[in-house]
Amino acid sequence: MPYVSQEQREQLAVLGTRPQTVGELNYVLTGVIRTWLSGDGHPLSYTRINEVMGVLACISQEVYRRVAVPYEERKMKENGDVFNVGGDR
Repeated sequence: MPYVSQEQREQLAVLGTRPQTVGELNYVLTGVIRTWLSGDGHPLSYTRINEVMGVLACISQEVYRRVAVPYEERKMKENGDVFNVGGDR
């Protein structure tokens, strides 16, 4: 995850309200990507598309690692492991 300075975070926090639904989140993220793809004067190319896909893959992995895994570990402790097969756990 590319960490940016607090000043950069404040400058990049242009969204006045946070999305309320998954559809709104999708719309906002799509808009940011669309703007990035077309906003700097570079023509659309495989390289630009590949860059976006790479960023999205990294974001997905970071959300999984930082948010989903701790959540799932907590729930497994609360409710028991559903993959308790073969006596491994």
